[in-house]
Amino acid sequence: MSLSEDVLLSFQIEAGAVRGRLTRLGPALDSILSAHGYPQPVASLLAETLALACALAGMLKFDGVFALQMQGDGPVSLVVADVTSGGDLRGYARWDAARLSEGLAGVSLLGKGQLAFTVDQGPDTERYQGIVALEGDSLAACVRDYFTRSEQLETAFRVAARPPSGDHGWQAAVAMAQRMPLGPTSPILTGEEADDGWRRAVILLDSLTDAELLDPNLAPARLAFRLYHAEGLEVFTERPIRANCRCSPERVAATLRSFPRDEIGGMRAADGRVVVTCEFCRAEYGFDDAALDRLYNALDKD
Repeated sequence: MSLSEDVLLSFQIEAGAVRGRLTRLGPALDSILSAHGYPQPVASLLAETLALACALAGMLKFDGVFALQMQGDGPVSLVVADVTSGGDLRGYARWDAARLSEGLAGVSLLGKGQLAFTVDQGPDTERYQGIVALEGDSLAACVRDYFTRSEQLETAFRVAARPPSGDHGWQAAVAMAQRMPLGPTSPILTGEEADDGWRRAVILLDSLTDAELLDPNLAPARLAFRLYHAEGLEVFTERPIRANCRCSPERVAATLRSFPRDEIGGMRAADGRVVVTCEFCRAEYGFDDAALDRLYNALDKD
């Protein structure tokens, strides 16, 4: 794998008054999308969502799972991407093929709905969730509006996704910059200096082309240098991203045990087994009657 693929790079400029992230996905994206027969507009939307989820997770300090989820009344009813604090990424989209039509792409595929951010750090912690209406002409605009309205943080994005062509597979990338609130450790700047610094950061971010964002031969650190070398750029260590679903036989068994046994008959396949398919990676887990006996007998003993 190239050092410039499937990575998240953190950086800051203006003495920490602006922080940013660069995310680029390649092989991980191919692995996630290949498990489903997504039409290209749906795959492109999911690719952007996966890259954005990585960039946003990189802005947070957490130990668990960050999820970016969109639900709507359009031909795509659900798009979800989640990434762990360790860099494991997965995602999927639910769509109605009969309702897909020419001209629909991006967030317009979702229709009216909502976007949610969730941070889950385990059963012993309080889960954080932020929700905002899906408003805007792009996924980046929807996320930007969330930060402006809900977090009062000015944020700018450049998002790009490209389907397979020639020698390369799916690619997606996100560059983002976020203006940090003033505090005791903030750099000493006048209000005008802070405003000017933020405007420069946004103008330079907007100058990025899709080709630059997606170029696997242009390492994220080099790309950040191109943009912000004159703005006091400080680059941190790249973090790898991996396509890795968290499903397992144990997790599926725990889910089955939450249902009465007489209610799972509809999951039986032609061979008589109860079969559960992971929505993310499409892995199938089958349970014959003997396995179900062991599962529910263990539940009775508990």
